[in-house]
Amino acid sequence: MLGAGSWGTALACVLARNGRQVKLWARRPDQADAINAAAENAEYLPDVPLPAGLTATADLAEALDGAEAVLMVTPSSTLRPMCRAIAPHLPEGIPVALACKGVERGTGLLLSEVVSDELPGHPVGAVSGPTFAREAALDHPTAATVAFHFRYADRLAPKSSPAARLALSLSGNGFRPYVSDDLVGVEVGGAVKNVIAIACGMMSGAGFAENTRAALITRGIDEMKRLAQALGGRRETVTGLSGAGDLTLTCSSTTSRNMSLGYQLGQGIPRVSCFEGRPVVVEGEINAVSVIELAQRVGVPMPICETVNAVLHEGADLQEAFSTLWARPIEAEPQALDLSLAHPQPDVPLQFGES
Repeated sequence: MLGAGSWGTALACVLARNGRQVKLWARRPDQADAINAAAENAEYLPDVPLPAGLTATADLAEALDGAEAVLMVTPSSTLRPMCRAIAPHLPEGIPVALACKGVERGTGLLLSEVVSDELPGHPVGAVSGPTFAREAALDHPTAATVAFHFRYADRLAPKSSPAARLALSLSGNGFRPYVSDDLVGVEVGGAVKNVIAIACGMMSGAGFAENTRAALITRGIDEMKRLAQALGGRRETVTGLSGAGDLTLTCSSTTSRNMSLGYQLGQGIPRVSCFEGRPVVVEGEINAVSVIELAQRVGVPMPICETVNAVLHEGADLQEAFSTLWARPIEAEPQALDLSLAHPQPDVPLQFGES
């Protein structure tokens, strides 16, 4: 398990509870020592006792020695250098599964493509779904998707595929995984949902309520579907745990850093003052640019994500940007009905501050 933040620690707990021997790699030696001494990750998951069979280390070679599978839970922005760092220590041919989400900035590559670039010869997959780390670590009933590309041999013997084997390792107690062969669809859902969650947070923070959030979630799912399909994924995947499920959870609580950032911005708090000034990594903020760059490259309109990116990175006024979003031409909901009608009141702004 590479990454001793809250989600990496939670997944390590799931595996260890199921009887697996887990090595949890922490970036700092003092963090690894503290985890081992207290059997607790007090920095990221305080008051959650860690099960037997889980040990922490800051030594990559030690963490990967004898590994049968690797889960990477490092920030998406550091994934490529992390792959290069582990390459000399990675046992040959073992599966690598991503529990981080996003699109690489500049290249427009999905994270699985980044890993395949840097670690050829290793099956690459993802673990994704509606999962708050603390709840999974406390063994609350939780479901997620384990996705890998299925090779011909995997289709002949699906129970022996990397996806099925990892799903079995994660299965037990409250954690219930499902298996998918649509890695593209799963990754797109995970990357886009964080950006949509920021939009929901922005509008909630600005004083709007359930109608607005439901609209953003539903139309956000449509943006996910269009991008997944354009990249070779399946629209149906986006209606599952890794798409609609993860999006609904992330947009429903300020426990999500993405929702929380948006909520604070919607309240008018400057970005530098959000999270009480702490340097919190928010994946949707990082990936807003790369998601839009990728969508433009493949010709997919994503107006909600474009609005979030404009507010976060292009200096757009939040109220003006969302008023423009709401006054776009009227469209048909089924894609098959090709229709666009000029909005009758394109210059009437949303009524911010009057809820």
